Amino acid sequence: MPFGCQSSARLTPRRPLSLAGLAWPRWRASVGRVLSTPWVSQIDLYAGALFVHICLGWNFYLSTILMLAVTALYTIAGGLAAVIYTDALQTLIMVVGAVILTVKAFEQIGGYDQLASAYARAVPSRIISNTTCHMPRADAMHMFRDPYTGDLPWTGMTFGLTVMATWYWCTDQVIVQRSLSARDLNHAKGGSILASYLKMLPMGLIIMPGMISRVLFPDDVGCVVPSECLRACGAEIGCSNIAYPKLVMELMPTGLRGLMIAVMMAALMSSLTSIFNSSSTLFTMDIWKWLRPRARERELLLVGRLVTVVLIGVSVAWIPVLQGSNSGQLFIYMQSVTSSLAPPVTAVFVLGIFWRRANEQGAFWGLMAGLAVGATRLVLEFLHPAPPCGHPEDRPAILHSIHYLHFAVALFVLSGAVVVAGSLLTPAPQGIQIENLTWWTLAQDLPSGAKTGDPRASQKHAFWARVCGFNAILLVCVNVFFYAYFA
Repeated sequence: MPFGCQSSARLTPRRPLSLAGLAWPRWRASVGRVLSTPWVSQIDLYAGALFVHICLGWNFYLSTILMLAVTALYTIAGGLAAVIYTDALQTLIMVVGAVILTVKAFEQIGGYDQLASAYARAVPSRIISNTTCHMPRADAMHMFRDPYTGDLPWTGMTFGLTVMATWYWCTDQVIVQRSLSARDLNHAKGGSILASYLKMLPMGLIIMPGMISRVLFPDDVGCVVPSECLRACGAEIGCSNIAYPKLVMELMPTGLRGLMIAVMMAALMSSLTSIFNSSSTLFTMDIWKWLRPRARERELLLVGRLVTVVLIGVSVAWIPVLQGSNSGQLFIYMQSVTSSLAPPVTAVFVLGIFWRRANEQGAFWGLMAGLAVGATRLVLEFLHPAPPCGHPEDRPAILHSIHYLHFAVALFVLSGAVVVAGSLLTPAPQGIQIENLTWWTLAQDLPSGAKTGDPRASQKHAFWARVCGFNAILLVCVNVFFYAYFA
């Protein structure tokens, strides 16, 4: 955020990668963001349609059309302020509802002490003989899993997810828009701190209730026989995605059930709106306006809406592929796709912030090399999906031998090496180009609301800066504790 404030970055940035200390032509960075939108939006779209399908029993594609229709109206009529206010209200209701659901779920199994043993016994009644895919993992209650045989190896969780989290929380337009809308630096920091506290809740409010859902409904959530899965959720490859909505429908009282459904649907549509809004804005302001500098406001508005329609169409067309990818698990699919697209951007961002020698040429070739390698693996994943339960492993070695989280680390290193090589082989950026845009050239006197000449305002600013700093340290300590406890 200090770099964003000092560079006078805008909610609709003219140079999205300028925060990395690079004089990056606006259209090159925006193309990547717009092209990545279908990969992200289809996850929210699929999740929302699946939720409607499970909760209301409607046809899956009818649910998809409904989601799109409401989202399109929301995107056209609303704006960033509407998204932020509705997100805040929905978050409050969702957290309260999730706490109630979690308490009721733990009551069903006899408390937290029974979770591990109950989950180990959550086996569906119909299984595929001579296989173990119906059995819950023995390391289900551990976060640090074997680096070679674990489904989420601890090396990948520690390093690979760090690379992808840096991309999302520091460079993704949806998140950056919200941060740059803050009144001053302390407000931006406070928002990040609050988001960090909220990010600690899914372990107890989503993951563990999801495990309880398998305990209570093993034939539906834990199905492995294709005919059983087709009956339970409409997908032959697996039904773990229905764990949470299944729990909502079965355990929540009628009134709270309707409220949770409405709020979760609104949240998913709000997320879609944020993605489509930011992508259409980037295309319109950074690509179309670059192609047509004299384009009028009406033309830009029309182009933005057309881009939204195209992105929605691509997202819908890709849903059947998503249903059969990564054993039908949305989380695995999302992380797998991100591990192939995010590391090059993270490498450029980190080097741009902490290395004054990074320049446009190095960043461009680093992104191109990383994108080529990542896209190659992504194509291979779609051409060679994971084999269903009971089928032999026949995928290329790069897929079944190299975990996608480990691949993210390797791709980050490769992209960073290309950025360094390209920057060293080309002229260094001038001092004025990186002023206030790197760690080493950032001015100490940051612009903030404290610069009013009022001593009380300065004291207030300093007080809240200390509060943010204290909470940041507290968050690190609490997260280290939980990592160690569940390791």
